[in-house]
Amino acid sequence: MNENVVCEQKKQLYETIDSMAGQLTQMADFIFDHPETDGNEVQAAALLTGFLKDNGFSVEMDCGGLKTAFRCVYQNRPQETGGAETSGRIPRIGILCEYDALENLGHGCGHHMQGPSCLGAAVAVKEVLKSVPYDLVVYGTPAEETFGGKINMLKAGCFQDIDVALMMHGAPDTCTDKKCLALSTYEVVYTGKKAHAAIAPEQGRSAFDALLLAFQGIEFLREHVRDDVRMHYTVKELPGPENVVPGRAVGKFALRSFSRDYLDSLKERFYNIINGAAMMSGVTAQITETQSLDNKVPVFALNDLVMKNAAEAGIPDLRPPREKTGSTDFGNVMHRLPGCCLRVRFVPSGTASHSQEYIQAGKTEDAHNCVIYGAKALAGTSWDLITDSSLLPAIEKEFEENRKTFG
Repeated sequence: MNENVVCEQKKQLYETIDSMAGQLTQMADFIFDHPETDGNEVQAAALLTGFLKDNGFSVEMDCGGLKTAFRCVYQNRPQETGGAETSGRIPRIGILCEYDALENLGHGCGHHMQGPSCLGAAVAVKEVLKSVPYDLVVYGTPAEETFGGKINMLKAGCFQDIDVALMMHGAPDTCTDKKCLALSTYEVVYTGKKAHAAIAPEQGRSAFDALLLAFQGIEFLREHVRDDVRMHYTVKELPGPENVVPGRAVGKFALRSFSRDYLDSLKERFYNIINGAAMMSGVTAQITETQSLDNKVPVFALNDLVMKNAAEAGIPDLRPPREKTGSTDFGNVMHRLPGCCLRVRFVPSGTASHSQEYIQAGKTEDAHNCVIYGAKALAGTSWDLITDSSLLPAIEKEFEENRKTFG
């Protein structure tokens, strides 16, 4: 396509987003002022889906069995494609957004900006790109901070209708991610026998002894795993007074690695530590896996495309990809199909998320700019993926190759 046409079309995308700026930032402020958590984001979901419905998207609620998860679709089917370079393939662009807050903190991770920014991108593409066939699918994904709503949605078959998954996230730096840590969390309940610790300790079997032995076993395991592995533990329930042999002890454990495959290979060794501690203490152990987040499989060509569009949208101070990140349920999506999350700066570089600094910046001019910048970058990226038939096949090829390295 002629480069002048490309520039003009993207300029129209930006102008359309600018025309919606007031609505988008007002939505972000409303979600910020009404924080909702853990799959109960009722007001946020209603606000976002209402905006998409008003702008011509079909709306489906209760995705994946989650009352605040949604799928909103717009299918463009012009009678004449005008020579669109689709080679018979209709691009299916997925835009994913989060809108959950943190318990007792509010929007200390900036999720209030995601939904409005993603909606601005989707509506702008719908309004400007008329001559080529494509699908736009906006997924609302609740509870990222707790049980990871995207996991439930994946199990229910969501995200199979898109070729690529795009996201944005407020951040201290404007960049993409190279990778993130896979995560497995466990709750361990040891059950022993209570006894008076002074009069008849021999009659007791200490569940807390087993928990302490398990903690020590994790420490010994650290020497014999790959450098990227992280292992955490804590006492979930206090075992009781010092003069009673504890009959119950509950611990929480988290294991992380940049490779889901390698993390899975540690599971038997972890279970052996837990059960071995039970045997040494004469108690029983119950192990429950509470969460399983996968690592991202990066597609560097897609990262580059997103950053190119960030530059075209005029986002200042672009940075290289983050080498290391924590864990997210978006990793479960990116483990199965190509995806990218653009992080857009709205707080000073080095500011930690889940912090009071994020809260204080949540309704600032920088936060509002973050919404608009993110919308423009995602809209431009979607435009490229739809109109350039060479991009998606190349991205999919790299994804399959990188799965072998980052699996």
